[in-house]
Amino acid sequence: MASVVCGMLLGLALYTGSLRVVSGAAFLYHDYCIIGAGPSGLQAAYFLQQAGRDYVVFERSHAPGSFFALYPRHRKLISINKQYTGKSNSEFNLRHDWNSLLSHDRRLLFRRYSRDFFPDADAMVRYLEDFAALLKLRVQYNTAIVHVTLERNAQAWNGHYFLLTDQDRQNYKCSSLLVATGTWVPNVVNFPGSEYVEGYETVSISPEDFAGQTVLILGRGNSAFETAENILGVTNFIHMVSRSRVRLSWATHYVGDLRAINNGLLDTYQLKSLDGLLEGDLEDLAIIKDKKGKLHITLRFYLENRNTSAGIDSITLPQDELDNFATRAPYDRVIRCLGWKFDFSIYNRSLRMMPGKGNKKKYPQIKPSYESRGTRGLFVLGTASHSVDFRKSAGGFIHGFRYTTRAVHRLLENRHHGVPWPSTVYPITQLTNSIIKRVNEASGLYQMFSVLADIILLRENATAFEYLEEYPVGVLAELETQTGRKAPNGLFVVIMEYGRNFSGADKDVFYYNRAVGEAQHAWQSNFLHPVIYYYKRLPTEREMRLRPPDWPLPRPDAVHHIVEDFLTDWTAPNAHILPLRRFLENCLSTDLRNFFAESCFLFAFTRQKLPPFCRQGYVRMQGLVGSEGLRRHAVDAGLLEDYTPTDFLGDSPPDSHEGSQDQLLRDHAIPVRPLQHLVNTKDEL
Repeated sequence: MASVVCGMLLGLALYTGSLRVVSGAAFLYHDYCIIGAGPSGLQAAYFLQQAGRDYVVFERSHAPGSFFALYPRHRKLISINKQYTGKSNSEFNLRHDWNSLLSHDRRLLFRRYSRDFFPDADAMVRYLEDFAALLKLRVQYNTAIVHVTLERNAQAWNGHYFLLTDQDRQNYKCSSLLVATGTWVPNVVNFPGSEYVEGYETVSISPEDFAGQTVLILGRGNSAFETAENILGVTNFIHMVSRSRVRLSWATHYVGDLRAINNGLLDTYQLKSLDGLLEGDLEDLAIIKDKKGKLHITLRFYLENRNTSAGIDSITLPQDELDNFATRAPYDRVIRCLGWKFDFSIYNRSLRMMPGKGNKKKYPQIKPSYESRGTRGLFVLGTASHSVDFRKSAGGFIHGFRYTTRAVHRLLENRHHGVPWPSTVYPITQLTNSIIKRVNEASGLYQMFSVLADIILLRENATAFEYLEEYPVGVLAELETQTGRKAPNGLFVVIMEYGRNFSGADKDVFYYNRAVGEAQHAWQSNFLHPVIYYYKRLPTEREMRLRPPDWPLPRPDAVHHIVEDFLTDWTAPNAHILPLRRFLENCLSTDLRNFFAESCFLFAFTRQKLPPFCRQGYVRMQGLVGSEGLRRHAVDAGLLEDYTPTDFLGDSPPDSHEGSQDQLLRDHAIPVRPLQHLVNTKDEL
């Protein structure tokens, strides 16, 4: 019986991963381990599965997306779900779908789960469950990883293995670790009386429980305003206190700042309807509870200087010295809404997982490649990776990290499996069209502005180019190593940016003449617009470190701004395309225009160097294929004289020839009368 049980366990181990014994302990091995089955964990699993890699996802809950099963508490997401855009292009539509993950399955678009512009969080839970189930992702539920450490091994991919232990003391080993746990530990500020504070994660969400009460909220993010919005109509008044001033997303252009859907309290504050906002350091506060259960706000300073043997009535309150002190009225409840931070507790010191500095201390320190600064092979995905673009771009949210997760996967494919970053090679004549197409459609560039960029690698003599999509610009200096692609002949970087001085909590973003419409003033564009950087060589790491403040890239050899557009439609021939083409031509010292064959014929006699379009098409006889429709169009345009098919088919009846007349036209030269129309070619030069 024991042998049967052992055989079953061994079979299970071989099914879920290879079984290895190290120092007497059994380890289930996988090339990739993903901690967390939230959106970023599932997104990473999808890419690994599509590539046929050995991976497993560990999820502590019984279902994916456990964070969304609890939060936001009032169940209204602030990620937009736009049903209609007037466009059928799926890539463009993702610009305005902030909830869908990337996949090949059209059933897994979020608009099929909710029609609300701001969806209910329960719809996200259902969506993530279906994403994992329909794509058959390998998620191991009810598995909480409680400890992670390293095992040095020169044969491992990164010089070490990652050893993971779950709540049942089962051990796992992997070569690369992807941390997708998000930030879920509540931020707590400890001060005298903080035991009287209720947390956002446990406070009642029923407005009736706050009827006729006076409430103080600690914090000034979306969770604080979401809580206030829920009880705004039933309380006596609400005060909100935080260290920093309120940051409005439409002023900062950062989606993590206060969104308009939750800012009702700003109306009641500015219109003097009792509610109010205050600034102050929470660590300097103290809360005193009186005999009636009311909560009084004082300063820690007063408590530290009081006689400890004296009763509560002897405590000095600020209003005792300043009788119009702002928070002199007692409160019935104080609610903490200070957001979340990363859980560092499960990582052994050997991994050197350190918190960031300043306002990024809630995130682990990582490189612009999303790899840990302390440990090679450990990548942080999703919300926890937001330190790369905190308060700048959308990397902490689904519509941003679905693309950064794909970028990490491409980096791993090149590093561990020798699969270069995906690219497409085009003739140089397609350069303008390729850029215009991407800036008008690409969602990754649009959402991860200033962070992800398209890279255009020029071939020798600028006869062709190689196009790489959505590369992290923070590691541009490492492009050849990270992608497996070479850049010996210069490159263009296509990125999206807001104006340098347009975003900020103190900016007036509604001032008159805020938009730029003239192409010659494109460099002054304020709203999101494409910017093309040209480098004659790949920037160095030193140049990346010394780049100007708030610049995503070092100073280029040339730079071009495509003027902002009210419709974000950069297809205007004169305002958008022509200035871009001329910029590219100046950088490459070539002519990127397209020409008729007659013009190329004329150039062959009048120029020492033909334009690329003529060299790659006309000279190689790769022009348009002749057909009756094309001949008729040329006749109508006056480019050819009319003729009858018998001019070159002879007297044979049509049915004596096999194939269609179009086929015969392809197989025979179409006689062309003398080119009198060449006198008009100067009109197109």
